[in-house]
Amino acid sequence: MKTFRYILSKPAGVISLAVLAVVAFLTVFGGALAPYDPLAQDTANMLQGPSAAHLLGTDYVGRDILSRLLSGTRLSVVTALLAVVIGLLLGAVPGLLSVYGGTVFEWVTLRVMDSFMALPFITFAIAMAALLGNGLVPAMFAVGILIAPVFYRVTRAATLSYNNLQYVEAARLFGYSTARIIGVHIWKKVAPTVFVTAGGVMAGTLLVVASLTFLGIGVQPPEPTWGGMLASDLDYLIQKPFGPVAPALAIMLTVGAIGIVSDLIKESTVQNRSRRRRPVRRRTSRAASTAAAPLERSNA
Repeated sequence: MKTFRYILSKPAGVISLAVLAVVAFLTVFGGALAPYDPLAQDTANMLQGPSAAHLLGTDYVGRDILSRLLSGTRLSVVTALLAVVIGLLLGAVPGLLSVYGGTVFEWVTLRVMDSFMALPFITFAIAMAALLGNGLVPAMFAVGILIAPVFYRVTRAATLSYNNLQYVEAARLFGYSTARIIGVHIWKKVAPTVFVTAGGVMAGTLLVVASLTFLGIGVQPPEPTWGGMLASDLDYLIQKPFGPVAPALAIMLTVGAIGIVSDLIKESTVQNRSRRRRPVRRRTSRAASTAAAPLERSNA
């Protein structure tokens, strides 16, 4: 609740939460709100400008842009979200176990994650599409694999910081198993850091997914996605120069809102930690002054 109040105390946080609320609503209900079938073609009304019948105009085959934008929100957001979940599982689990799995497991996972970090996103996704087929699942796994090292390093660093604390050492002395220590003591401390990282990664993943669909990888036309709409509109800039504005604006607003909220959550976490430390110092200073008072009176 403190984090949520901190976000609401910032104007940028309020605007970002409002944008994300709209995006979440359209992800669930966007298809039902579309005024037209997003796949329906009307060659008699191609490349039309905004009007009462088509608020955002039509594309090169007469499809309603607003309907495609609303319907494409689900695929664009859900694809990025599933890629983040895959990356979290592929990175956080090995990162957590690398601290307890022995030297060999630690060395292997470190080398694998280092190799993944060296791979370029777009090139690797294209290779996966050529190897496994140009579909949604291969694209999600390609992106998930490439963002896994981020979760691996964050989870591993957080686990190492909590692994040698006194209550963890006490649990080992009492004979608790490694699985119980991880589940009861370690993961509860590591999870907030991992999920905050997931929020920041989601913004970048959404951009990558939009780039892949722009190139025709993952979701295939004529299924509407933000990146696919950009690709189709760019071919007709002379006839309709404002065509890419709607999908580009949707991508920019969503990515910016996710980034701002993630940064505010991090700031709130840092401030909460600093506030927890201040009362201890005040109590110490008050205790010292209370203890020194009788000495001053006796000297007087």
